[in-house]
Amino acid sequence: MSTDWSQVYRATFPEVVRYIYRKLWDQERAHELAQDAFVRALDHDPEDARAWVFTIAGNLARDEKRRVARRGRHLTLIRAESDPADPAPDPHEELERKERTERARLALESLSEGDQEVLLLWDAGLSYREIAAQTGLAPGAMGTTLGRARQRLNQAFESPEEIHVARG
Repeated sequence: MSTDWSQVYRATFPEVVRYIYRKLWDQERAHELAQDAFVRALDHDPEDARAWVFTIAGNLARDEKRRVARRGRHLTLIRAESDPADPAPDPHEELERKERTERARLALESLSEGDQEVLLLWDAGLSYREIAAQTGLAPGAMGTTLGRARQRLNQAFESPEEIHVARG
């Protein structure tokens, strides 16, 4: 028996949004992820369509929470900017910030063009699907691709002496 996805959508969408919202506390993102959950569900014909959508929604919300946490950590490597609320930084702190910025730049430049591209697209806020379309990579591999690129960025950032050796 084929699933009537339009019926499931009408009956379930507000609940899925509320479910995701309570996990993320971001109404706009909850709507986006709920829509993504239904789009992904369309490729299947499960016995319990409603449960299937909630399973997908839960996974998307979990992945989003992880992505937001990683993004917070990794953006400090890509954007080592000073706090605009601090008009006169301590000279020692300013020097550390500049050194950190330079290390982040060198770490990013030490990566392959492909790693740089996916990281910068991700940093710009593109979705996995948009990054995949932009780079020609498989959408299903985007999480792994980004994870590995971030890991290489972290390793390069944590070992700046290897960057200089590798670059000559």
